[in-house]
Formats: sequence, structure tokens, C-alpha cells
Amino acid sequence: MRIGELAERAGTTAKTLRFYEEQGLLPPTERTPSGYRDYAPETVARIDFVHRGQAAGLTLAQIRQILDIRDGGHAPCEHVRDLLDVRLAEIEQQIAQLSVLRDTIEDLRQDAAHPDPETCSTDQVCRYL
Repeated sequence: MRIGELAERAGTTAKTLRFYEEQGLLPPTERTPSGYRDYAPETVARIDFVHRGQAAGLTLAQIRQILDIRDGGHAPCEHVRDLLDVRLAEIEQQIAQLSVLRDTIEDLRQDAAHPDPETCSTDQVCRYL
């Protein structure tokens, strides 16, 4: 199938498909005699895998590692599990940081609940920040 049809089936753009090919996420494709890319039908599933990996927060480099393992004839399940473990730890850390930030902003907002312009000095923009 040509790039436009693949893009439509995969829910992406031809530009993205060319980028994926440059990044090694898609194997080099056959060309028609007139020079058009001619993708195999299973390429749709591969692009879907790339999109699912991105949705899980994996980088394109990590997704390429997984695809390289699969393309090498091995099951990438353990590698995927390890990547997901790291991603979960990163998310837990982000949640903790956001919780601290929320508490800080909540405290600042509480301090600013009843603003008194008379208490602001001229050398400060706003005492609540």
C-alpha cells in the first residue's frame, strides 16, 4: 500500500511515517517501479504499536529498542516490563513532586485569601509570591 493509504489506516500523516522510517521504527520499504513506497499490510500493526508505546510514555528510542528485539527474532516482553517499571517509578516521582507543588500553591493561596494592599511594600511586586 502507498504512504497515503497507510497514513489513513494508521491514523497518522505521511510526514510522520517518513519520520518513523528515518528513525528506524519502520523497516525500509520496497519501492514501486515509479519510486513510490509500497508498505506491507502488517505495517499498520507496527505503527499502532509505536502509538501505544508513546501513549505509555516511552520514548521513540525505547520503542525502537523493543522493535529491534522483536525484529531480531526474540520476544521483548522482559525488556518491555523493565521499561514499564522505570516509567512507573518516574510517574510516582512526578506525582510526589506535583503533590508538594499543590500543597505549596494551596498555602500561598490561603495566605492571599484576604489580600491587604496596605501591607505590601513598594519594593515587592506581591508579597504572596
